Amino acid sequence: GGPCTGLPTKTEQADLNEALYGRNGESPMVVMAAHSPAHCFDAAFTAAKIAMEHMTPVLLLSEGFLGNGSEPWKIPSMSEYPVIKPRLAEADGKKFRPFERDAETLARKWAPAGSPGLGHRVGGLEKTHEGVLSTDAANHETMVRERAEKVARVAADIPDLVVDGPESGEVLLVGWGGTYGHILSATEELRAAGKTVSRVHFDFIDPLPKNTEKVLSGFKKIIVCELNLGQFSGYLKTIFPQFNYIGCNKVQGQTFLVKEIVDAASAQI
Repeated sequence: GGPCTGLPTKTEQADLNEALYGRNGESPMVVMAAHSPAHCFDAAFTAAKIAMEHMTPVLLLSEGFLGNGSEPWKIPSMSEYPVIKPRLAEADGKKFRPFERDAETLARKWAPAGSPGLGHRVGGLEKTHEGVLSTDAANHETMVRERAEKVARVAADIPDLVVDGPESGEVLLVGWGGTYGHILSATEELRAAGKTVSRVHFDFIDPLPKNTEKVLSGFKKIIVCELNLGQFSGYLKTIFPQFNYIGCNKVQGQTFLVKEIVDAASAQI
């Protein structure tokens, strides 16, 4: 449930807003969420790959339900995973500009500490592209906008949303994080009862997958299932306010019952 819920050993998804916005100033960050115990490994690998290749912090969310859960998981060979390729800086005899950015990703090069010819300042104070401390107002806005755009461009390297079911219709069930299995089971029960429903699950929260707007636009009602009072639903509304979101929310330190999701969807079909 998190340190401020009064249920610190229970599961909840109430820290999403803190993950998205809980920093000083304009400081966007890549935010991901694991959806099952086995997926935690893959999600951690992907988070590390994004962090090193895009030179940006990545926050990977988990939940008590996942941490206390278990499922069969075959230890993978690392040869099954893509190579992580950070852009390493190399000394060329010229003055090193540590905050010059790649034209495509806006990621700066990685200069390992102690590398000859690549010395530069680190720390939280604003700097110029040359790495010089700066309190210049215009430079600060330039750098803030560059960092925000760098995070936004990570979307080019994350997979599109995959819709389970028809790509358009009356109701779309939406989830993120550890609600994956409950929503999947609810979807299967609804279909067994003869009801048409589609499902989509978000592993990437900031930035959202590139096709998010296209997916959401195919449905009249979007039921967002989450263990809070509507934080992901509110986040989606700020980006895509044109859609009809309906909350299926629970904050009891317990996961959803499949029946709760089935009932919420049935009321809208």
